[in-house]
Amino acid sequence: MTGAIPTRGQLERNVSQSIQALYSNQLGHRPTKVTCQLFDATLAIVIEDSITQPEQLLMKKGQGDLAEQVRFGLDEAIEPKLKKLIEEVLEVNVLDLLSDATLETARSGIIAVLSQTPSVRNPDTIPKVKTKSSDKKK
Repeated sequence: MTGAIPTRGQLERNVSQSIQALYSNQLGHRPTKVTCQLFDATLAIVIEDSITQPEQLLMKKGQGDLAEQVRFGLDEAIEPKLKKLIEEVLEVNVLDLLSDATLETARSGIIAVLSQTPSVRNPDTIPKVKTKSSDKKK
């Protein structure tokens, strides 16, 4: 980056693209879509088609419990890298990372609780952020 403060959209896109690359590099599986949305000091992430081929095969063979164990293990293994990725892109600490996946829909959801709202060029576009001028105006 050139040192300019990015927009909210640029940050969200950078996180989305980085997560797709992480899944591809670490799991050999590229999700079809990753959607990120900043809400104050929280980042919500929805990953479409996040379920790997082995998990899908287990589901088709009626071994849903084993598929869930595999998903849990993969999520646990990738969590530290995901946390680091988010911290590097947003330049804030991740206090907590909450995630879950639905094998039937092949969708994953992640909520990253951040230490503070990331710096963006357009902070008024982040839902729930209170600007100094609007604080206690009434």
